[in-house]
Amino acid sequence: MRKGSRNKRTPVSRHSPPRPVLSEYQAVWLFALFDLPVLTSAERRDYARFRKMLLDEGFDMLQYSVYARYYRSEESSEAERNFIKKNLPPDGQVRLLMVTDRQFGKQEIFWGKEKTPLEKQPEQLLLF
Repeated sequence: MRKGSRNKRTPVSRHSPPRPVLSEYQAVWLFALFDLPVLTSAERRDYARFRKMLLDEGFDMLQYSVYARYYRSEESSEAERNFIKKNLPPDGQVRLLMVTDRQFGKQEIFWGKEKTPLEKQPEQLLLF
């Protein structure tokens, strides 16, 4: 090294780990699809509670009784799947379906005969 020159390396902070690059094969969308009875007032209450729970957990309604939420990985969605399983309504059918972000991106959406754009990935906040 010549006199007066310095090794110019970028300092690495020990408080902020590098942000991982997300793969569209690693990130997943968790779908909650359900068909719940709504004949009695108790059944309507159970339906409303289940739907509100999904919204409170960050799910977005894609269609009636079809809700989805984005996760960075399959592992990060595991706690949510367990939470939903513990809070299932007493009657009706609930399905949990997971697809990769790549698969989600291949869907086509139509409103009538018009093609509409896909939902975008939500912005993720990183807390350190």
